[in-house]
Formats: sequence, structure tokens, C-alpha cells
Amino acid sequence: MKVLIIGNGGRESAVAKKLAHDKRISQLYFAKGNATTETLGKNLPFDDIAQLRDFAIKEQIDFTFVGPELPLVNGIVDEFQKHNLKIFGPTKRAADLEGSKAYSKKFMLQNGVRTAKAEIFDSYTLAKEYVQNQKYPLVIKASGLAAGKGVVICEDVEHAEATLRQFMIDKIFGDAGIKVVVEQFLKGFEASVIAFWNGKKAFPCVSAKDYKKIGNHDKGLNTGGMGTVAPSPEFTAEHFADFQKNILEPTAKGIKDNALNFVGFIFFGVLVENNECYLLEYNMRLGDPETQVIMALLESNLYDVVADCFRGNELDLKFSDKKAVCLVMTSGGYPGNYEVGYEITGLDKVKDSEVLFAGAEIQHGKIVTNGGRVLNIVATGDTYQEARKKVYQDAKTLHFDYAYYREDIGNF
Repeated sequence: MKVLIIGNGGRESAVAKKLAHDKRISQLYFAKGNATTETLGKNLPFDDIAQLRDFAIKEQIDFTFVGPELPLVNGIVDEFQKHNLKIFGPTKRAADLEGSKAYSKKFMLQNGVRTAKAEIFDSYTLAKEYVQNQKYPLVIKASGLAAGKGVVICEDVEHAEATLRQFMIDKIFGDAGIKVVVEQFLKGFEASVIAFWNGKKAFPCVSAKDYKKIGNHDKGLNTGGMGTVAPSPEFTAEHFADFQKNILEPTAKGIKDNALNFVGFIFFGVLVENNECYLLEYNMRLGDPETQVIMALLESNLYDVVADCFRGNELDLKFSDKKAVCLVMTSGGYPGNYEVGYEITGLDKVKDSEVLFAGAEIQHGKIVTNGGRVLNIVATGDTYQEARKKVYQDAKTLHFDYAYYREDIGNF
């Protein structure tokens, strides 16, 4: 069995480690991969959709697993399917549930998915007029893909006007911000729920808690994620039942009613306010760094689960009852400007955790940084504190110049 995994983050490292244990898989390929994947298979020097399609045909790849959002939004699944290539992920139409916040918000409202009240604007003048008389705080979202950074909570009208100008006029996210969603601010806690979708039904994994801000105690700029724990300690069985009734079930019905035919993942970004679940966003893929903790707890064979999805079979997902913690180490300066090319040392001293590389590559036999989120340290334990103790002890042994990480991941 030959498998191609697209992406180069910690998420892809976690998936690769899970699949690498399967004796049925003879060869793993990665586009473009990282320092972890290079030790598990072969990293490819390209990630262009046409080149990947041709590679999959030539090498007779049995199935392709897509990690990041951009190739999905750009239609990689449709392109592969044209050539009868098996690929796990949403079609271009289904990927728009992530690629366009305007489209996803309309989908939620039309299909009875509980979500915050919102208005959509492609006119800067009308958007600016609208925010004059709103209750604050309110939320402004760039409609397109903005690497997890296109959401701003505005405390007053001046902040809202400045944000609209940055998104729609200054185009700090390019074309991603020329259309915006302005929505009601909900106060509560967030949880991530990722589900496998077999073409007919969603099968949710354990919940996860994501730490999005760069600084301790959720201070500072939004990032792609500074750490995660699973299951989310705040997301109770009652919350999960409410989520299923008011978010997951209407989403599944909407997907079928709109003929968004695919097999893959649906990521639900949920906010719980007054014990009621509201959907903040869909991602049509695995989250990063949520995947790292979910894979650490998944006891089912990942290849079998994916194969069952392709066949449209019912899934019986099994997860450990342990707790998992993932700590992200970043390049100093991330999510702003940062430098790369620094050697990572101390890996031989890591005792109780698994290190999954993301923004790191192998150069001349040494592992060096080449991205903002450099690596993930993942551990499990009977309690959050036990798992947390392992990752933080091992974090102290790892070194690269200007390394940074939060000190409060999993500290409840």
C-alpha cells in the first residue's frame, strides 16, 4: 500500500506516525513534509496540484491524505477524482465551508445550525455604516483564508472601523478580507470537535481545547495554535449532547441536502455560552495542533477508519481514557517576523514525550528550524497534570536559538 500525505506541519507528522506503524503500508510519501516525515518515508520537493496528481498516477498511490486547507480550497480533491485517484478530503464546493466564511455563515443559517447572529458585507461603506450602531464587543472576520489570523474582536466602534479598513481597503490579508462577516460577540469557552465524515454521517472524535494566543493566559496575537489538550476539560457530556443536536446533526443534513459529496474530516469550532453550543466556524480538515492530541488518544487503526469512510461504513471509533497535552515550540517573533536556520539540539534527552516536527527540516544531517511553529511535544497521562509535567520537562531539554513556548498549556 502506498500513501501520499500532503502538508508539512505537526498535524501531518502525527498522522504519519500513526500510519507508519501499519505493516500494510509499504511506502509513505510527503509533500513537502518536514524533519519527522523524512525519517518515515520520502519527502517530495513539490506540492503543486498538477505535479502531485501526475506523481500519484505514476506511482500508483493507493490513497492521498490532505492536511492543509489551501490545496483543498484550490480543488485538489476534484482534480484527483477526475483521474480515479482515491483522496481523503472535501471537494472544492465542500471546502468552501472553510474557504469562505460568508458562504459557511449562510450555510449555518439556512440549515438551522446554532450560530451567532451575523451580517455579511462586500462594501466597505455599508460595513462601516453598520458598525456605528452595534453592541460592543463585536467580531469581524475576513471571509477568505487568513491562516487563522483573520478574526478580530472589536471593543468599540473605532476599533471596528480600523479593522474594516485594514481588511477591506489596506488588504492586509490580500483578497481574503475584501468580503467580511460582522457578527455578535459570544462570551464563553471554546472547544474543537473533529469528526470523520463517511459521505453520509459524521463520527466525532474526543473534544480538544486549543490555545490560540501567543502569550500566557491567552494574551497577545492570535496564532495557528500554541498547544492543545484532549479531551477538553470544560466540554461535558451535556455540552456534547447539545452540540450533536444543534450543530452536528443539522450540519450533516445540510451537507446531504446541498449534495456536498465527499469523504474526509469536518472540524467544528464551538463556543459554549450559558451551556449552549454555538458554531463559530467549520474547517474541512484536521486541526493543527488538535490532531496531535487526538492521534495520541486514538486507539482505532487509522488506516482502517479511513478505508471504512471510503466504503461508507459505520465507524466504531475507540479512544484511550487518558489525557493528552501538546506543547508547541515556536521561533521567537512568531506570529510576526522570525528568523530560521537554527539547529535544534537535545532530542536525545527527551524521555517521556513524542516530538513531532512542523517548521523544521534536515540539512546536512542536522535538524534546523524553517518555520514559525517549529515542533510539538506530545504526552499522555492519567491526569492533565501528569501529561503536562512530561511535556514541560522534555521542553527544557530541547534547544534552538530564540525558542519560545507558553508556560500554561494544560494548567487547570
